[in-house]
Amino acid sequence: MNCLDAENFCEDELQNIISGNGSVRNGETIQPIARYLRGKKEAVSQAEKAEFSKKQETQILIGYIEENGQWYEGEDKANYIGEGAEQKIYEFADPEFILKFNDGIFYEYWRDYFNSLLIHNYFFPHLAYELMGFDRLDGVLYAVVKQPFVKSTEITDLGNVREFLTAMDLSIRNNDYYHPGLGIILEDIYDENVLTSDGVLQFIDTVFFLTPHFYAVE
Repeated sequence: MNCLDAENFCEDELQNIISGNGSVRNGETIQPIARYLRGKKEAVSQAEKAEFSKKQETQILIGYIEENGQWYEGEDKANYIGEGAEQKIYEFADPEFILKFNDGIFYEYWRDYFNSLLIHNYFFPHLAYELMGFDRLDGVLYAVVKQPFVKSTEITDLGNVREFLTAMDLSIRNNDYYHPGLGIILEDIYDENVLTSDGVLQFIDTVFFLTPHFYAVE
């Protein structure tokens, strides 16, 4: 049974994962950062009594990276594959995986990006992201994540994607999907973000957002 068929159970699991009290694949490197940024946002907002900006958060994140030695020092970036609006893609030493450098541009805060990774890993554990560290390219901060490589064998039929997601109780809004009961939005669902491999849909690029409803019961 998919967790969305048991909404309360699913909500409890997601609440625990986002708060850092529940386990999810590859969550051990993502959850501490998300929790740290949450605490810093609350502390700064209370102290300054002003809106917390992503610029402030980025500087706090860089401090965390330096303190914890999380600058990425792995494979060089010579084996470039391509890029989209928010990320650059590179080959990885192990051909079963690829590297993605994401600048978090789709998200209001970096914490939202890390939460999106956690939600993705919960729903699609076989395609789970693993946070490898961080890098700077042309002065821009990027999170470096590793993900299993998926070979597309056929063109994705968005009708099949819609059928799959609506079966998970996600409602449709153009190419976006949402679950009002859980307070989750899944955006940017296009055929380049959902591949089809041997007849199976593979969600390789997801953009999840948590609504105020989710945080209201967090």
